[in-house]
Order: sequence, then C-alpha cells, then structure tokens
Amino acid sequence: MLKGWHGLFGTFTGVALITVAVLPVAALVVGVLARRRRAAGVPTALARRWSLAEVGIVYGTVPWVWMILLPGSHPGADPRVSLVPLRDLFAILSGSPVTATAQIVGNLLVFAALGFFCPQRFPALASVPRALALGAGCSALVETAQYVLRLDRVSSVDDVLVNAAGAGLAALASRRWWRAAAGASEEDRPLSAPAPGR
Repeated sequence: MLKGWHGLFGTFTGVALITVAVLPVAALVVGVLARRRRAAGVPTALARRWSLAEVGIVYGTVPWVWMILLPGSHPGADPRVSLVPLRDLFAILSGSPVTATAQIVGNLLVFAALGFFCPQRFPALASVPRALALGAGCSALVETAQYVLRLDRVSSVDDVLVNAAGAGLAALASRRWWRAAAGASEEDRPLSAPAPGR
C-alpha cells in the first residue's frame, strides 16, 4: 500500500498510478491544443495530429525517465558504470526469464513514444537512423544523470543500446504516418514571392 508522498512519487507503483490518473488530463490537453491550432487556421486533421504527437511525446516518455531516475537502495553510494557492450544484457538474459523479459521490454519502452511520435511531428526526424540517434542521445543523458546524481544505479552502455533500439522500432512502427507529416510541412511553407517585374 502506498504511504505518503514518497510512496506516490518515489516508487515505480506510485509513478505508474499517477501516469494512469493523468491520462484524462493528457487527452484534454490534446483537445485544447488542437482547438487553438484550428482557431489559428491550421487544418483540423493536422491540428489533431500535431497535438497528439506533442502530448504523446511527453506523456509516453516522462514517466519512464522519472522511474529511471528514482534512487536505488543506497543513494549517494559510489556510482557504478558498465561500458562493455552486451555484458549486462547477457547477464540479464542468463537470469530469470520473467525478470529478463520485464527489464528488456521496459528498456525498449523508455523512448518508444519519442521514436513513435517525433517523426510525425518533426519531418526532419522522419528516418529510423535519426530516431535511433535521438533515442541513444536521450538515453546517454539519462545514464549520465544517474551517474552524476549518485542514484545507486548502474550507468550501462547496454541501457543506451536497448533504449535506442526501442526508439528505432517505434519509429519504424509509425512509418506509415511520416508522409502525412512531411506533406503537411510542405503545405505550410509560405509561397515564394513573385519575381520582380511580374
């Protein structure tokens, strides 16, 4: 049972409950943003798509990062770093199948929303390599924060690899909507000025 503010904001269960509880708020924000865009002259479908993508990026990423940055059992202890690729991953896979599945799936989901929605909102990111790079960069920042803040967590290169893979796979899953985002971006560009004398 969750007790006090720490139980609500400082545990995985608490963060998960907050995430579910704010889902109606997130949906409301999508509606408000879309309405404001429509009032500004943005086509309805595009206003909804952009608003959903922006809220989806935040709603689908912040809770995972929040959980990653929760301190371990001994915050302030000497930080631990693992820079040998695949070593931690193989160690996880050699353990309990349930634990291994939970850890790998969890790491794949950390920046999945970023990979899924960013290419739809920002056409410049509409490629799998760019989504992979975005996921890897964000993951490296989080792992560095774990180290600097001395959260009693392992800063592992394998986490960066799996987080980036999750962003790339999610981007691939959203590929069917990239063209719509790119087309909308082209439509929103101002027309070039006519040449002088015409």
